[in-house]
Amino acid sequence: MAEHISFDGGGIIAHLRLSAMARLRPHLAFIALLLILFLTFLDNTIISAVLANVQADLHSGVSDLQWIVGGYALAFASLMLMCGSIGDNYGRKKMMLIGVAIFCGGSVVCAMASSSTMLVIGRIVMGVGAAASEPGTLSMLRHIYPEPRKRARALGAWAAVSGLALAMGPVIGAVLVGIWNWRAIFWFNLVFGGAALLLAVVVLPAGAEPTRHRLDYLGFVLGAFAIGATTYATIGGETAGYLSSGIITLYVVSGLAIVAFVWVELRTHYPMFNLNFFRHPPFAGSTFIALTTYFAILSIFFFVALYLEIVANASAYQLALDFLPLLVGMVAASIMTGRWVATVGSRVPMMMGCLAAAMGVLLTDVAIAPSAGPFTVGLTMGLAGIGFGIIIVPMTSVALTSLPAENSGMAASMTNTSREIGAVAGVAILGSIVNGQLTVQLTKRLVAIGIPEAYRAQIITAVTTGQISAQEKSLQGKTSDAVQQIIKKVIAAAYDAFQRGLHLALTISFFLLAISAAVAYFTGTREST
Repeated sequence: MAEHISFDGGGIIAHLRLSAMARLRPHLAFIALLLILFLTFLDNTIISAVLANVQADLHSGVSDLQWIVGGYALAFASLMLMCGSIGDNYGRKKMMLIGVAIFCGGSVVCAMASSSTMLVIGRIVMGVGAAASEPGTLSMLRHIYPEPRKRARALGAWAAVSGLALAMGPVIGAVLVGIWNWRAIFWFNLVFGGAALLLAVVVLPAGAEPTRHRLDYLGFVLGAFAIGATTYATIGGETAGYLSSGIITLYVVSGLAIVAFVWVELRTHYPMFNLNFFRHPPFAGSTFIALTTYFAILSIFFFVALYLEIVANASAYQLALDFLPLLVGMVAASIMTGRWVATVGSRVPMMMGCLAAAMGVLLTDVAIAPSAGPFTVGLTMGLAGIGFGIIIVPMTSVALTSLPAENSGMAASMTNTSREIGAVAGVAILGSIVNGQLTVQLTKRLVAIGIPEAYRAQIITAVTTGQISAQEKSLQGKTSDAVQQIIKKVIAAAYDAFQRGLHLALTISFFLLAISAAVAYFTGTREST
């Protein structure tokens, strides 16, 4: 009898343990998804904290830095939709795990890079991994949380974590650089990604049965080529000249590829990018705002960070402190906006977010100077962070709720693709403006201070690759006062040219955000989404 009671007791305990694990497993799976999401979004901005260090160590030019930042977003944007389709056909979990493994492999290449080219290749590999792993972080939510109320809360957490990752990038990057050097961020990616991969292997469900739709290979090739060719032409035009035959040809061919892409997507039965979704104003508006917002975000994360590192001579920890208000603003705003959107709909929050972000970008342009710090440019970036944090929640919510539930996966991927295209365009276009101003204005100043033509190209190369400051330090005490004064004038001219370019970049971002506020007003939903 005792044995019988003991057996029952053991069975009850085992049953309770299994029941507890069954309840816990979805939450662990959700944590695994959020870790992967955090990792892939983090690498959009974490690189901004190490640009000056990379430039000094690898002698990277401005165009090299653009590729180091933009190569990741370019691969991410070009491949995300196709990877989502492949995951739908052959297994979302399998695709996600492969993606994280590729991401970790690319991180190792970056950590061991001995040249700018090797670093760019590693970043592109990381972008491929991110494109393969990120779509499943949204599409698998429907299988982890089939009950609508729980899934809605999970979507809110997803949006908050994506914003948190973007905001934390420069802060985490700066701290890691302060502890070691720029390579630390890639070893961090490897450790973090490895931990997320192990957890995902154990707790993620296999997902729904494959749909086995025919893959849109032609649409994928045309779309990826158009994005890649346009980006290459925009960045390459800085050195080759935008009126050169090669650059013009690239723009023409990419334009034809875009036309062909639209034609294919409107006619294929299972399009990679369903253009008919844009007939719904809320979805079209939120997608446009996703693109312009991330275009503007890169003007803060890339160019302001580079200015603070090079011109303001901010240390790694000072840079982290400067970006801390932006982090706090983004996180606090995204947490509070969910309930606001649920109450009044997307129109007012998205519009106010765009206006706050625009004002933050404008005030950052006014405040930025070599003496800028956390109580000047830090506070203005904090306002921009509040605006960006507000935008992210309704932007994601509208994309997922303005279309039928069966289209939510593709809608989310299309929105995320728009984000990454905005990031690529921001780096390419604004980078070209900054680099162009740096070259043109610096040439004018060098002529004004009497630098012979034979030396101007060498000086511009030294400035744009971060070698001029190092040369100034190495020559201190070894040259005459007259030579030292010329060097100081050259550096002052370079910094002034950089600031002119930064001013144009931030002004363009301001106007784009202001336009986005109007788009939010006319396309946002008034009722709860």
